[in-house]
Amino acid sequence: METIREAIYRVTQAQHPMTVRQVFYQLVSIGAIEKTEAEYKQTVVRLLTLMRRSRELPFGWIADNTRWMRKPRTYSSLEHMLALTAETYRRALWSDQDVYTEIWLEKDALAGVLYQETEHYDVPLMVTRGYSSLSYLYEAAEAIGAQAKPAFLYYFGDFDPSGLDITRSVERGIREFAPGADIYFERVAVTREQIETLNLPTRPTKKTDSRSKNFTGESVEVDAIPPTVLRGLVKECIEKHIDRRALARTRRIEVAERETLVAIQQQMQGW
Repeated sequence: METIREAIYRVTQAQHPMTVRQVFYQLVSIGAIEKTEAEYKQTVVRLLTLMRRSRELPFGWIADNTRWMRKPRTYSSLEHMLALTAETYRRALWSDQDVYTEIWLEKDALAGVLYQETEHYDVPLMVTRGYSSLSYLYEAAEAIGAQAKPAFLYYFGDFDPSGLDITRSVERGIREFAPGADIYFERVAVTREQIETLNLPTRPTKKTDSRSKNFTGESVEVDAIPPTVLRGLVKECIEKHIDRRALARTRRIEVAERETLVAIQQQMQGW
């Protein structure tokens, strides 16, 4: 068991933040544990709990985006508001770009893993949580259409009967509700090529899935892709559309505007 704990530490140290499921798949890949649900629940989940409680593992290394708090942002004073705004102010990056891009993700639990890439480049991270509701697709399509520029959407989901069908459903819904938009839609992961080249762990395809009759072979969860590889794919999708000169100009304006906010805050301190 101590060997598995050491493996957990090495894996999470190198690739954090990770979901519990991703830790499981990486341990399977390196041969530290067997690929069974018993190992997932009784070994990985249990040890990750123990290791975080004992502070052997930083809590920040394990991502959980399925639980969060809703609360409006409030301030202790006007000065506090200006100070925080000056610290966190960001100018919209894509306003000065010729295109618009979004990252779509099937699993909410992985949002915390990909967010550090989408957040850096001010890109919307759209989480479907399985099949999207009609309202969600409609609102997403409305936002895309309002950009009035080519939109590049990149989808990350499981390679299984429902995962592939969700991809189709999302693309169809967006195109239906934004018929006049110039949309480029691509499923980035998981693909058959990635399963082979990355030697991804598989799982039996659920026979209870009504779509399994048209699906051959075993299934692969998007969680099976190493976190660093997954984030690299997201970064690649985004960066190929960025005009570096426009980005540099946006960053310069952002710095100047932040300095203006700081100056206002300092003036208030002198009142």
